[in-house]
Amino acid sequence: MSETHPFLQAFRGSFSGVLRWPQLDALWEKVLATPTDSWYVYAVGENPPTTTQTSDSLSNIVRELDELLHREHDEDYCGIVYVDNLQQPTYIKVFDPNNLGSTCGSSGNPPLPGWIFSQIPPINLPAAFPQPTNRRHWWQKLFTHAQ
Repeated sequence: MSETHPFLQAFRGSFSGVLRWPQLDALWEKVLATPTDSWYVYAVGENPPTTTQTSDSLSNIVRELDELLHREHDEDYCGIVYVDNLQQPTYIKVFDPNNLGSTCGSSGNPPLPGWIFSQIPPINLPAAFPQPTNRRHWWQKLFTHAQ
């Protein structure tokens, strides 16, 4: 995967955390106020979408995802959504409340977001990042020693 792909460059760019639920509400309002057919919504791990969402579809996705985040991230703060620009968002990372690990990037292998809202056509993120092979080598040794 090309390191210069615009989606990957944006993914590695600078982001601000959406720390409070009212900030998330304001962010969703901005997303829904953008021109029709502006947003790709990518569930990381699925095939990347090749088309943007319609207004109705985007509204439904935002509503459902917002409900999921509130239900499964039962905290008085948000902290699991990151945006490239709070005033004019074009790229949003939403982390799955059930797969948080270390979202701040301090671990060697921070988890990928669960969902990405982007105005740039997405690429297959799991394929763009090399997966850790330490367990693979361990697993292969088991079969080498067993023979």
